[in-house]
Amino acid sequence: MSNIFRRVRDITLATLNEHLEKSEDPVRLIDQFLMRTRQDISEAERLYHQYVAHANQLRHQMNQAEEMRDRREQQALLALKANEEFAAKLALQEKIMHEEKADQYRDLYEKSKQAILDLEEQLNSLKSEYQSVYDKRQYYIARVQTIRLQQQMNKRFGQYGVGQTDGMFRRLEDKVSDMEWETQSLGDVRRGQFGGAYQGNVEREATLQREMERLKQKMNAKELHNNE
Repeated sequence: MSNIFRRVRDITLATLNEHLEKSEDPVRLIDQFLMRTRQDISEAERLYHQYVAHANQLRHQMNQAEEMRDRREQQALLALKANEEFAAKLALQEKIMHEEKADQYRDLYEKSKQAILDLEEQLNSLKSEYQSVYDKRQYYIARVQTIRLQQQMNKRFGQYGVGQTDGMFRRLEDKVSDMEWETQSLGDVRRGQFGGAYQGNVEREATLQREMERLKQKMNAKELHNNE
């Protein structure tokens, strides 16, 4: 049973290693393996305790048979001293029977002890395997958490890239410059810096009026374009 159990465990571990390389959710796969391994450990511990109890029972029966063997031999010796040869033969017959019985139980007891040693080795191997896979699980959890945090950071700050920030400030700079120019120009007009040059000249007044209309149309066209 122990050899078959070990062979099955080896195949299972090999399957785990193979699947880990292809799995999209290694933590879940490892958790399934750990759950099965815990069940195997519980089964091995239960079997171990049963073997220990069985071995103790075999040892008790072996000791009883050895005690009866020694007692019958002493009785046979006493019967011979009393010149009771028939009684001595009966005692020796039972002595031989108990000796065979003791040998049989001793053989079973030695086999049980070896089985217990094998189970102890297997149990230690299972526990070591469980710890090794558990450590691997913690490593994968750390990797997955690192990836998720990196993804969150990329999602959170990706929209604030250097190029986008520069573009935003360039647009703001252009808008502020336009506002400054318009304010300066309006101030110049109001202060009369462009006044008087065309006053008293009808032709120039007409030209000025046409230019004014052209600028108004250009301004209206620009506002219409911006509203679109």
